[in-house]
Amino acid sequence: MDAEFWHSRWAENRIGFHLDDTNPMLEKYWQEVQPTRGDSVLVPMCGKSVDLTWLATKHDRVVGIELSEIAVRAFFAEHFYTPMVIPMGNGQSIYEFDEITIHCGDYFTAKVDPVDIVYDRAALIAMPQEMRQSYVQKLLSMVKPGGRILLITLDYPQHEMDGPPFSVVKDEIESLFSGCDIRHLARDDADETHPRRQRGLTRFAEEAWLITVS
Repeated sequence: MDAEFWHSRWAENRIGFHLDDTNPMLEKYWQEVQPTRGDSVLVPMCGKSVDLTWLATKHDRVVGIELSEIAVRAFFAEHFYTPMVIPMGNGQSIYEFDEITIHCGDYFTAKVDPVDIVYDRAALIAMPQEMRQSYVQKLLSMVKPGGRILLITLDYPQHEMDGPPFSVVKDEIESLFSGCDIRHLARDDADETHPRRQRGLTRFAEEAWLITVS
């Protein structure tokens, strides 16, 4: 799964992963990371998520990383923000407006000052299995010691549906974040009326995890 896959999804507006409202799990479990106003927050592969604006009401520095310039421009346009745009070379730019900064470019080469908290709803589950370890290594390099990660994952029979989003189960999370403190916060099992279940999945659950970096 390369960058062109995601560029085409945004270019063709095939963004079923985008939510028009703040993620309920973010609202419900954000207090578990014990946030303070001064904590900086990273949202990897943020798209044009409205979660950024929700976080910006609670924190002075919210940093997103997003590959697609279409997504970044749409985020600011839809909120009527006029960002300052700083070209960084190599096809990368930084967009800034008040509390929100979005690094537009490749996640794996983005240079971000270490943050206190990470909110990952759509990044890990967007990665095919062979890329997840590299993703997590890069993520942990951008988190301060003692930093916290609110991670949202999916659990479903992978053979029943092609990703992304992919199923990432407990054993893999424990392996990927080995050396960190991992706490399972919640599991929300979808009933038969959920769109994913109606497409044939025998089960589909969203899970929340609190990961504390050593």
